[in-house]
Parts: sequence; C-alpha cells; structure tokens
Amino acid sequence: MTVRATRLALLAAIGWPLAAHGQTAPAPAPRADDIVVLGTGLDLPPGNPAYGTTEIDRERLTNDASGRIEDVLADVAGFQQFRRADSRSANPSAQGATLRALGGNASSRTLLLLDGVPIADPFFGYLPFNAIVPDRLAGVRVTRGGGSGPFGAGAVAGTIELVSAGRGDLPLLAAEALYGSRESESFSASLSPDLGRGFATLSGKFERGDGFQTTPDGQRVAATVPARYRDWSASARAVAPLGANTEVQFRGLLFGDNRTLRFRGADSSSEGEDASIRLVHRGNWQVDALAYVQARNFTNKVISATSFKLTLDQRNTPATGIGGKIEIRPPVGGANLLRVGGDFRLADGELFEDAYAASGAVTARRNAGGNSSVAGLFVEDDWTLGTLVLTGGVRVDHWTLTDGFFHERNGAGAATSILAFPDRSGTEFTGRGGLLYRPAKAVALRAAAYTGFRLPTLNELYRPFTVFPVTTQANANLKPERLRGVEAGIEVTPTAGLTLSGTIFYNKLADAIANVTIGTNLRQRRNVEAIAATGVEASAIWRRGTMMMSASYAYSDSKVHAPGAALDGMVPAQSPRHAASGTIAWAPKSGPMLSATVRYVGDQYEDDLQTGKLPAAATVDLFGKMPIARGFSAVVRAENVFDATVETRNQGGSIDLGTPRTLWIGVRYGG
Repeated sequence: MTVRATRLALLAAIGWPLAAHGQTAPAPAPRADDIVVLGTGLDLPPGNPAYGTTEIDRERLTNDASGRIEDVLADVAGFQQFRRADSRSANPSAQGATLRALGGNASSRTLLLLDGVPIADPFFGYLPFNAIVPDRLAGVRVTRGGGSGPFGAGAVAGTIELVSAGRGDLPLLAAEALYGSRESESFSASLSPDLGRGFATLSGKFERGDGFQTTPDGQRVAATVPARYRDWSASARAVAPLGANTEVQFRGLLFGDNRTLRFRGADSSSEGEDASIRLVHRGNWQVDALAYVQARNFTNKVISATSFKLTLDQRNTPATGIGGKIEIRPPVGGANLLRVGGDFRLADGELFEDAYAASGAVTARRNAGGNSSVAGLFVEDDWTLGTLVLTGGVRVDHWTLTDGFFHERNGAGAATSILAFPDRSGTEFTGRGGLLYRPAKAVALRAAAYTGFRLPTLNELYRPFTVFPVTTQANANLKPERLRGVEAGIEVTPTAGLTLSGTIFYNKLADAIANVTIGTNLRQRRNVEAIAATGVEASAIWRRGTMMMSASYAYSDSKVHAPGAALDGMVPAQSPRHAASGTIAWAPKSGPMLSATVRYVGDQYEDDLQTGKLPAAATVDLFGKMPIARGFSAVVRAENVFDATVETRNQGGSIDLGTPRTLWIGVRYGG
C-alpha cells in the first residue's frame, strides 16, 4: 500500500464511527435549545482565568480587514509570527508563532489547538494559517505563559485555543465573494443543515492573487516577480448526539497552498489531509476524548540571488501525525473540579531534496528524517473557596526521538554522507499552579507559576535550509526546551462595559533552540543556555450600546544567556520590545458596521547577532459592511490604508516587504 493510500485509510478509519452512527434510525425532531449547546467541548474550569486569558469573539473574527486568522490573533499584543509577513507572502515553513518575545523560531513555541486538536505540521511545527477560516469559528482563547496540565507538551510560550462555531452561530447558508487589489479574488461558502438532533457544516474557500512586490524598488532585477498566491480549503464537520448528555463530533479538512516569493520559479507549496473524532459526555462523570490524524506535505524551490537559477529543490516532505487525548472529570463535590487524563502525539516525516549547480546539473541528492513521540499523564484540580479559587496540576511526559537519519549522494549517485543518529528518550515532569481572588465584584487578582517543555521538531533536528545567502544547518543533538515562569495580574471593571487588565511576568526558556551564526553566511540550530523575558501586558475593552473599543499593549525585555558566545546578552531574533493593537467599531444590532484597527510592532532583529534590523512599523486597517437586500451585505475592506513600509526580512541588506495597501470590495450572504 502506498504512503498516500495509508494516510487516506487512516482518515477514513477516524470518520467511520460517526458515519456508522449517521445510518441509525432518525432521531426525534430537534429542539433549538438542544442544538445550540452541541459542538463545543466541556465548560471552562473556574481556575482557568488565573493564568491570564484573552478572548476574541466571533464578531471580531468575521469582520477583519484581511480575513486572515493570523492578523486577528495580532490583536493580542505579544503574539508574533516568525516573520511579519502573513500567509499570502511568507514561506509556509516560516509560519511559527510565539508569545512574550521568547525568540522568533519557524517552529511554533505556542500550542495552537482547534477543538482540542494540535494543528501544527508534524514535521516542521509551522501553522497552516490559510487552512483556518475565521468565520467557521465561534471564538479564540489565548493563554500566555507556559501551559502544563491538560494542554500537553509544546505550550512553552502559551496556548491558543480555536473553538468551532456551533449551530447557533451558523446560518443554513453563508457565502462571500470579494475582489481586491492586484487581481485578488476570494470566495467562500458554507452549508450548515440540521441532521436529526445534530447538525453538519460543509464549507470551502478559494483565494488567489497576482501578489505584490516583496522586493524594494532598488533591489529588483529581471527575475524579480510579485508574491502571487493560490490556496484552497474544504472542510466537513458533523455533530451528533448519542444521548441526553453525550455527543460525537467529526471533523475533516483538506487544503492546498501555493506561493511564489521574490524570484521567478521560487515556488512553494503545502497540502494537508486532517481528520479527528471527539466524544464529549457532560453527565455526572464528564469525559472529553479525541483522536486525530494528519497527513501533510511541503515543497520549496530556492532560486539563486546571483544566477537566478534553481539551486535547491525541496521536492517532497511527507509527514504524518497521529494523536489523541482523554480527560475525565469525576464528581468530587461542588467546590472542586478535578481533571485527570492523558494524551499522546506521534510524528514521522522525511525530506527529499536535490541541489543544483548554475549549469543545471544535480550536485547532491539528500534524504533525511525520523520519528518523534510524546505521551503524557496529567492531573489538575480547581478548588473554589468563596471569592478565592486555587488551581494546580502536574503532568509527566515521556518522549522519544527514533530512526533519525541523513543521507547525501552526489550527482553521480555515489554516497557522500550516510548518517544514522542514535535513538534518544527522556521523561519530563512539569506543573503549574495559580490563584484567582475577587476581593470585590469589580476586582480580580491573580497569580501563577508554571513550567513546560517543547521537543525539537523533526525539521530542527534533521533538515538544513537556505534563505539566500545564509545556510542554516540542522542539529540532531538538540535537547528539549524547558520553561519556567511566574506572573501576577489584576482585572478591574470600574463601570459597566469597561474592563481593564494588566499583567507582569518573568519567563525563562532554558536550552532555547536558536539559529546561531557559526561562520560567514552559515548558521546552525543550537541550544543556548536560556532566553529570559521580563515584561508587562495591558489591555482594555469598552462596550456601550453600538460602540466597542479595545486596546492591547505588550512590553518585553528579552535577552539571550549564552556565556562565551557572540550572542550573549543580545535580544533574541525576531523579538520586538514593544507591540500594540487597538480597534474601534460601530456595530448596530441590525444595520451597517464600521471598524478601524491600528497595529504597531517595534524594532526587531533578523538574526542572532543583531546585524539585520527590521524597523518599527504601524499599520491601519478598515472594515465596513452595509446591508443591501434581505440576507445580503456589501463588504469593503482596506489593509494598510496608509501604505506603511513593513520590512519582514533583512539578511545582509537583502530585504523583503510585507503587505502594502490592499483594497477589497464584495458581497456577503448570511453573515
């Protein structure tokens, strides 16, 4: 059986239980109150706010100027991607996300979950942002700081939880068509019918654009081309009750993404086939169990900035991820919420790439990859004592890295490097604890301490890469990153509709993985002693009638500790000290809507030695919606209204730029 056939068989196997359930006798006619609660997970534990969470509601998700999830997440100051470019013009493998200025890394230090399922690529650790459609979500919850407990491994910089829209959020039929600058097009649609006492959602999205010039005027050559893009996704989600307190949820996702960056022929692609099944029981003994499978691939062609010919063809990077989780909440009394469970993740993948000379002859053929696994057990308890909530938990994880290899042959097929790396394994003990105290109805005080860890990705361990003219080597000896942190915060509601909050924090990421310069145009992934970040986060939200204003600011003083190394004491790469965001919106219950968003990101450095500075940038986005007929609305969007210059890369003076002014107009039905 081929690898692709095996993956499709796994996808079908996950979907089969729900398909079989759908063939049973018809259930009684649905009641609205039954359907509205379907499709979600278990209720939030009372201790969760002790760790400082920020929520983004559905209204904000569906009314952003770019329509992209990564831009909406930027409303949370301190959220950053590895590069400032969004998922139309960045290389897909550079879409890592982090929080609290713990160092830019193409692999995510923030754990991103969709209905409890990690969605990062099993090989690279990047996030397929183009496959996440904001209007299919009910909301987002961002928890900064290390996530232990039920969040699992990987949440060293925080956790972002995406929650799918339920039946109450979704019209039977929704659609949107938009046309924008540079021949850009975006089409999406969803159908969400009731099925017995449950519901299903079928959705799809397609978008393309001729793209903008990411290269500054003075650096363009004949081979320079705009960053054109073309991507699509299709998803199916079904929720079916198995009884009064039990339901099963199925999700399937297919996506494809193609982009060009900087030079003609510098094409990249990513694709995925994901499926998950989840069982939720809300009875006396509450249960949340899920299983998932991911099948992903990535390709990338590197074009020389001197000869403008193909130098590297990363032609195939198949990867598979399999995982699951079970959480049980036994009845232990009204004042306690006890959670006990376990989770596991398995990943395997490999790369196939060919290197070329300027003549077009193959100079090397490389194949590298391996397997990784993490399995953990956790227990966490929230204890409510009147106005005080105490929360704490511990977990233990066992990890393995196996079958790692790197093979290289020359153009004639003779072996030049045959490496097999020794298997490794380890056990990590992590925990967290916090308190939430409400001395008055309008005041909440909180404090928390936590630990966490992240296993190196297969990409960091085994795959070298080149962003001309710099080559970055892999490192099969990388150790897991380990985080320790503390924080304290306050939330005040001085008057109805106004909420103010602030947090101070200290996080230390030991054995942080960084791209360390070891020679001219040569770097290697290495563990540095630590990255330490101290900072302040503040936010405000005000709602009154039809008006809403929100603001978020983060200050982070982040330093690398690497005694004896050139980067000791420097600011980690891709880590701005200041970040801020603000939105003002006018949204009558039925009628037009207008909003404006301002985002600011401070100076940051491209590299570990602070030689490539990316200047601060501020952008303004606008969004407007006007009803024009029953169910139909005209939509206008404007990104980067004042056409601010946003540098996204600076390597030795070779610069890439982010999204310029981009205008959209279109029509929306049902939303």
